[in-house]
Amino acid sequence: MVGEEKTSLRKRLSKSRENSEENEDQKSPSRGSLETASNGRINLKQLMAKKIQLTAEAEELKPFFMKEVGSHFDDFVTSLIEKSASLDNGGCAITSFSILEGENNHRAKDFRAPPEHGKVFVLRQSLLDELFEVDHIRTIYHMFIALLILFILSTLVVDYIDEGRLVLEFSLLSYAFGKLPVAMWTWCTMFLSTLGVPYFLFQRWARGYSRSTHPVVHSLFHCFLFMVFQIGILGLGPTYVVLAYTLPPASRCIVILEQIRFVMKAHSFVRENVPRVLNSAKEKSETIPIPTVNQYLYFLFAPTLIYRDNYPRTPTVRWGYVAMQFLQVFGCFFYVYYIFERLCAPLFRNIKQEPFSARVLVLCVFNSILPGVLVLFLTFFAFLHCWLNAFAEMLRFGDRMFYKDWWNSTSYANYYRTWNVVVHDWLYYYAYKDFLWFFTKRFKSAAMLAVFAVSAVVHEYALAICLNFFYPVLFVLFMFFGMAFNFIVNDSRKRPIWNVMMWTSLFAGHGVILCLYSQEWYARQHCPLKNGPLISFLCPENVGVLQGLLSGMYTPPLPPPNIHVFLPSSFIE
Repeated sequence: MVGEEKTSLRKRLSKSRENSEENEDQKSPSRGSLETASNGRINLKQLMAKKIQLTAEAEELKPFFMKEVGSHFDDFVTSLIEKSASLDNGGCAITSFSILEGENNHRAKDFRAPPEHGKVFVLRQSLLDELFEVDHIRTIYHMFIALLILFILSTLVVDYIDEGRLVLEFSLLSYAFGKLPVAMWTWCTMFLSTLGVPYFLFQRWARGYSRSTHPVVHSLFHCFLFMVFQIGILGLGPTYVVLAYTLPPASRCIVILEQIRFVMKAHSFVRENVPRVLNSAKEKSETIPIPTVNQYLYFLFAPTLIYRDNYPRTPTVRWGYVAMQFLQVFGCFFYVYYIFERLCAPLFRNIKQEPFSARVLVLCVFNSILPGVLVLFLTFFAFLHCWLNAFAEMLRFGDRMFYKDWWNSTSYANYYRTWNVVVHDWLYYYAYKDFLWFFTKRFKSAAMLAVFAVSAVVHEYALAICLNFFYPVLFVLFMFFGMAFNFIVNDSRKRPIWNVMMWTSLFAGHGVILCLYSQEWYARQHCPLKNGPLISFLCPENVGVLQGLLSGMYTPPLPPPNIHVFLPSSFIE
């Protein structure tokens, strides 16, 4: 492909040069008469015509030149990364697995994959940091800032017209982050337990494995204790706190997402280091490869879910850059607030004024597409770019590839790989690759299905606990439609029309998610049904309650004063 573009570019250059020479030959007889007029003045008309001709030729060649330069640059960077990975036999890039030797290489199950099959960490910037150096891309960033300013002005002007004064209240944010101290001490408890228990269990197992007369029993016992910690303490403990203290949605989100992160971190630490101890015991080495506490502590804060003893590090910390990233995170919070205030609240506040029908539902979905997509962009920018880059800069963590150019995807398979590289790496190495290792590289479709199932269940679990109801819209869209698109719209689709189709389905999906979850939240806040706690949590009230409410057969109780609703904040009238 690059060769064809290069040939095409050379042909165009040669053709342009030939045309230029022909034009020069044709104009040469009269050049003396055209170039100078009376008193030796230059003919400006001919000079402008020549300038226009050169500009047109440059504009014609510019896209081909940029495409060829981009292709060569991508090839160069890819080759450089591959060479650095091949030269690094340990160190910061790879530290986890040992290369198998002997006749059992092809079927050995007592060890994991060799080092070159693991993730390679290299020094590199985030993609948006590189793109923002281009003025054209940075202008898009400025457009989003201008839109935020308009949202703020719109809210202030409307409040001033309605109230006769400036209303600077953020009831939605204060409600969503309510009971924050409870969330903070819960986080501290999770962090300290994750720091102490997995490391202590691994250290105790590693030091006693080679000396134990029954290493299998020794390993099973410590594996059982680790599973009890993962499921019983780190899994059920935070969930109980969230439900028992009835934390608001944003505080719940902090606890649940950190719970999931700590579970994945602890699994990666054990998963990466156990094969090293097994290999050391097999070789009867006197030294036991146990990471230090500082290495494990650094990993708990590092913006990655793949454990390594060492990572590539930047030389200094740019504290101005850190402050800017956190400032942008807070800006995104306020951006989401104004989106709900100006786009969502009027939509769901007025939905009960019309009889419930398919038309109302379809209009609600399409009106939810814009705020849904804006929330998608802001979530991506605030967390995957700003938040992770801020911590990476403070820790001097060198590999900033937390995402790739997912917006250029022409298939859902590529979108899933590039949207969130941090989580994708964990799923790929510890779910997909381990599944194939266990079944000796068979059942690849089953392995992919298992990864989708794990991801869908975890997403639905987080959303159900954060919103305090089980409404499996996301699970259905992700597990069925997302998986179907992954197999149908695969990597063989390269034409631009598939990028359009991907964006269209992505927009529609986020509109459906925002519309249905907002309606369910509204139904549960204003039209509660008398059910048990478990039935109320599992059974959606949205459709039946809305139908009864809109048909006049059901009259909801008046909400108490000062109640706050998370999605959106202006349901109370």
